[in-house]
Amino acid sequence: MQQLKTHWQTLTMDSSLPQADFLHQLIEEAEAIVIGIGAGMSAATGFTYVGKRFTDAFPDFIAKYRFFDMLQASLFDFEDEQEYWAFQSRFSLLNFFDQPVGEAYVNLRRIMKDKNYHIITTNADNAFYAAAFDMEKVFRIQGEYGLWQCSNHCHQQTYHDESLIRQMAQEQSDMKIPAELVPHCPKCGAVMEINKRNEEKGMVEDGHFHEQKERYEKFLKENQDKKVLFLEIGVGHTTPQFIKHPFQQMTEANPKALFVTMNQKDYFIPHAIRPQTMRIDEDIAEVLHTIALND
Repeated sequence: MQQLKTHWQTLTMDSSLPQADFLHQLIEEAEAIVIGIGAGMSAATGFTYVGKRFTDAFPDFIAKYRFFDMLQASLFDFEDEQEYWAFQSRFSLLNFFDQPVGEAYVNLRRIMKDKNYHIITTNADNAFYAAAFDMEKVFRIQGEYGLWQCSNHCHQQTYHDESLIRQMAQEQSDMKIPAELVPHCPKCGAVMEINKRNEEKGMVEDGHFHEQKERYEKFLKENQDKKVLFLEIGVGHTTPQFIKHPFQQMTEANPKALFVTMNQKDYFIPHAIRPQTMRIDEDIAEVLHTIALND
């Protein structure tokens, strides 16, 4: 994207130009936009895993285990399945079934209206559903908090039961749900768990997952030689193999591409793509709001 690259390099010398205006121009000039969404995007719209949102929902678990944040807690090896589902039922309601519409996501959808784009996200909350995105354009590579999988991964199918989740949250006491509410795999009888990837066993990847993956890979292939804007929003370095590293590798392979990262943290950028890279370090929600107003 030589024209965009030169335009960006000229603009960056003018510190008075708002970053939102700057990003808006890049979005308008791009022939294809690949968007990577990480936890920083949800945090920017208020869905944080720390602070009052966490302490109000899990005071008993924090007191017992001294958890620092909700993500750490969600990955904890609880003492039994009744305690696991006591936590996870509350967690699923907070971060999926009852999570409200996020303004930053709505603004992103408005900005992408009529654009040639596709999204890959490591977030497992309901933000894209709630913001009325076209889910044919979203690849949820890390699972969904509203789905379950066999803890033995004995078969590649996911399940959901919102009413049971609500019953677990309502009927639990002393950080445990009643034993009869614990869900079990219909194939092997193992306890069910949230459909989320982990380092040890990976994740159940059902037919719906592979449909998402195929659509994303098709988009990348169809647009690989175009002026592609790889827009990374709120992506950290916890799982760089899913968004950050592939975006950087695809940028290096395409001299027309740009890699734009929206993050207040300044992560290492490979030397080979530094001329094709820029960072937006202002507040994500404010930048998206400004672009949506002016779009």
